[in-house]
Formats: sequence, C-alpha cells, structure tokens
Amino acid sequence: MTSALEYGIIYEGERIRKNEMLVELGGTKNINGELCEITKDVKDGQVKVHGKKLADMKKGSTSPVFIHLKVSGKKLKGEFEPVVERRIHEIMNCIHGVMHIGQRDDVWVRISTEASDKGLKLEDIGKALIENIKKEFKPVEKAQVDIHTEEKKVKELVAKAVKKYEERDARVKGMKDADVDTFYGCTMCQSFAPSHACVISPNRISLCGATSWFDAKAAAELDPHGNNFPVPKGKVIDAEKGEYEGVNKVIQEKSGGKTKRIFMYSMFGYPHTSCGCFESVAFYIPEVDGIGIVHRKFQGEAVNGLGFGDMASQTGGGIQTEGFLGMGLQWMRSPKFFSADGGWNRIVYMPNEIKEKYKDAIPKDIYAKIATEKDVKNNEELKEFLKKKAHPVVERWGQVKDEKQEEKTESGSPLSVSEAVIPGSGVTLVLKNAKIYAEKMIIKKD
Repeated sequence: MTSALEYGIIYEGERIRKNEMLVELGGTKNINGELCEITKDVKDGQVKVHGKKLADMKKGSTSPVFIHLKVSGKKLKGEFEPVVERRIHEIMNCIHGVMHIGQRDDVWVRISTEASDKGLKLEDIGKALIENIKKEFKPVEKAQVDIHTEEKKVKELVAKAVKKYEERDARVKGMKDADVDTFYGCTMCQSFAPSHACVISPNRISLCGATSWFDAKAAAELDPHGNNFPVPKGKVIDAEKGEYEGVNKVIQEKSGGKTKRIFMYSMFGYPHTSCGCFESVAFYIPEVDGIGIVHRKFQGEAVNGLGFGDMASQTGGGIQTEGFLGMGLQWMRSPKFFSADGGWNRIVYMPNEIKEKYKDAIPKDIYAKIATEKDVKNNEELKEFLKKKAHPVVERWGQVKDEKQEEKTESGSPLSVSEAVIPGSGVTLVLKNAKIYAEKMIIKKD
C-alpha cells in the first residue's frame, strides 16, 4: 500500500456526505461501469488512469468512470469473473475516504477532500485492488487495473460490459427454484446493513443485480470462507410466497436473530430485507392497490411524491419494511417476480427507461397499461390512467371495497379517536380523527 492510502476493515461502511467529497465518479449524473475480465493479456501490477486524474478535477465536480480489472491465472475459469468483479465494491470501501455503492453499469463512487489532501490518487485505488484481489483469490496470478474517466471511452467500455453482463445472466434462464436443493447467500453489504443477508436463487438475482445463482455458487466454491455461502432450502413452508425452513434458519443466524423468516416472492408479510446497494426499489401504492418500481438512476419524484433516495432510506439498512423492497432489475425477467402478489398484473408504474429496457420481460397485454413519468405525475393521475387502460389491478378495487365493507359489518361500531399516538422503533405514528375497527384490544404494561 502507498503511504497516502489508509486501508482496513475499520473504514468499511464509511459514508461520505456531499459537503465532504472532492469528486463524485459515476452515479446518476454520469455514465459508469466496472468489469473484470480473465485474459492472457495482463501486465501484472500495472495501473493506468486514462483521462482526468483527481488533481485535474474541481471540488464538488462529477465525472464518468469505468474500472477495468484484468486478471489471469492457470486455474481461473470464466465463471469466476463476476465473483472477482464484485470484490471491487468491498475493497474500495475499505479505503479511507472512498465510498463505493452499486455494481456493473450502476456505480457510484465518492472520494473525500480529506483523503485527496493527504495525497490519495486514483492510481492508489488501482494498486489496492490488485494487491487485495491477489491476496484473497489465490488462483489470480496476475492483475492489471485501468481506470477511465473520458466519457467517449467510458461509453464504449460500458457497451462492451453490458454484453458481458447479459451473457452471464443468460446462464440461469430456464432454471427454476424447484430444480435445486440449495440457494446461496451473500453478506457483502453488512458493512452498510449489519442485519442484512441476501438470498440468491435461480429465480431471484441478488438485490444489487450483480450476482446470479451461478455467480454465488462459484464464489462459494472459490472462497469457502468469503461472503457467499450455501443456503439449504429445507422444507417448503409456503410454495406460493417462497418461504423455506432452511432459508429461515440461515437468515436468522446471519442476521444475528433480527430476521426470523422471509418470503422470497412477496413484499408483504415478511419481505426480504434490503441492504443499500439494491438496483431499484419496489413500493406499494395503496391508493390503487398496485406496485411501482424506481431505479437508482431515476431523477425526480415518483407518483407517491418520493424520489429514489427518499424511498431507499426507508427500505435499506437490513430491516423488513412491508410495502418497500429493494430488488435487482433482472428479477423482472423471473417467473417468480412478485408471483405471490399478483406478478405483472400488480405492476402499475415504472420509469420509462426501465419500461423500454425490459420490454421483452413485460407481458404484451400489460405493457401499455403500465404508467411512466411521461404519463402521470401523481396518484390521482395514475388512478385515472389505470382505469382508462383497463389495467388488471382495477378489478382488485371492487374486491378490496367489498372486503372492507364486510369487515365493517362484522366489527360493529368503530372506535372514534381524536388523536392516537403509536410509538415504534425510532418512529411515532400519530393518527388524527381516526376510526378504528378491531375485534379485540389488548393493553399490556411493559
């Protein structure tokens, strides 16, 4: 390590606020990406920065970025590429003054002014990657890093990388969760979300979107003591919701007892926990009884009046939050995509960029019925759009209304209160002029 670089697990999870940063690389404002390739053409130990270096960037500025890691070794196999690539995230987060979020072509890096003032350079980050990749993965005999900040070249490399990502993801097509006895887990993001553990199955890619079932399997084999590990499914508790005895057992252990059960295919009841690196957020819209999706690069507010960042803060941290769920976008191609909640018949809103990119995954009879930011701006407009398009979710509105009327009849007269305060974990919910229906009320003294 260079003298200007401070490295260690103590820095993992460090947050760099906007006022603390020198520059922001990638993120929502600039094209970005990262890729690991196994190739014979490797100049061991070489680090090159192509384009602007940190010294050339103004404080508070942003820049495109592409991190290209090349490795070689006699025992390396093609399926190890995404495994090594995903380690870029963890290694960079162990560098003091560097914050890395995301993966693939959705990378967000911040470098602090403090670290730059101490002499940290992009070349130092490249050297840290080489040193730690070779240390952690013994089959890697040679490694080289090229960091690109020129927009034209970054675009070219991202286009190449996207084809690689698609080739990797294609390996699990046709596979089903029922075909395997073992899923795989990942705890790489526990530095940001200590009680979170990701469960990856053939039909459910990781929340970050970078690790498929095959990738996690390869990672567990390459590094048995690393962040990826086998998760025996065990007995099926609920096939529709995707609850498994073995998965619950492992999740409880890896979360330190914080999470005792999860549903793999639903955002209600016991949803999968979320970290901080998820590609997108799915959110429940009670006004239309539907589900919306926004991705990290989405600018502005969704129909619920919240932006991606607002929803991400309510979703991440390793907690179970009904109505909010972090997810990898490739999950939209899965037959288990919200299958317990109605699947595509429940999806009512998403950014136009995502709708176009995943057009092939959306059923043809549903595609035109899903609203985007170009069609609606709020829930009222969304409701009218869904009625006009005859979205399948509209049929649920009558069912829900009937159920509520039934509950009202069975429960008798409501309890009317002028104000009720319900304390929670760091949250206080205040109900004003509420009418409460309940079969039974139990008051316990702590």
